[in-house]
Amino acid sequence: MAGHSKWANIQHRKGRQDAARSKLFSKLSKEITVAAKMGDPDPDKNPRLRLAVKEAKSNSMPKDNIERAIKKALGGEGDTYEEIRYEGYGPGGVAVIVEAMTDNRNRTASNVRSTFTKNGGNLGETGSVGFMFERKGEVTYPVSAGDVDTVMMAAIEAGAEDVESSEDGHVVYCADTDLNEVAIALEKELGESESTKLIWKPSTTTELDLDGMQKLMKLVDALEDDDDVQRVTTNFEASDEVLAQL
Repeated sequence: MAGHSKWANIQHRKGRQDAARSKLFSKLSKEITVAAKMGDPDPDKNPRLRLAVKEAKSNSMPKDNIERAIKKALGGEGDTYEEIRYEGYGPGGVAVIVEAMTDNRNRTASNVRSTFTKNGGNLGETGSVGFMFERKGEVTYPVSAGDVDTVMMAAIEAGAEDVESSEDGHVVYCADTDLNEVAIALEKELGESESTKLIWKPSTTTELDLDGMQKLMKLVDALEDDDDVQRVTTNFEASDEVLAQL
């Protein structure tokens, strides 16, 4: 499995264990509220909301929190958030995409720029690293969902583009615009997925040694600690030996 994918799994497991749940739930609630405001409050009629709710459930967010976030949108409560994408370079020349949701563009831009600078990175212009990634839909399943052939056939039938299988499970990729339909089709064949979301998939990667990975981790952790930041994606590549040392 590629270093990037393996690190995503490591982060996922780590997040389940020690992430500040209140901060995680706050970010998930924000996405649910924005999705509900932008479309129908019924997840079955609003693909973005359906994905947001599914991601919240996959992170063990209580049902009451999810319903509260939707009701906030229905009642016109809360701030009006603007979605912004920042791009830049981290330690070792690794490309970094930061997706934020903010009610104060100036505050967020200042904080993100400062975080890059303090952690050996450099915030660039929009488009400065975006060409190194492809916007894709990602659906993940545990090993228990089936063997490689079973998952591959289900993915092909669902209209997916690619599948990566390993001892950690199965990752199904599809066109970003097809994610909702592919996810629904996969559920009928394989059951509930572990995660269903839109991602930035690296089309080119940058190799890092242990020191570089430790510096990158510090930058990513600092960015993710910002309440306005929803997701951080990088294009690092690292050997199994380096990842094991982390």
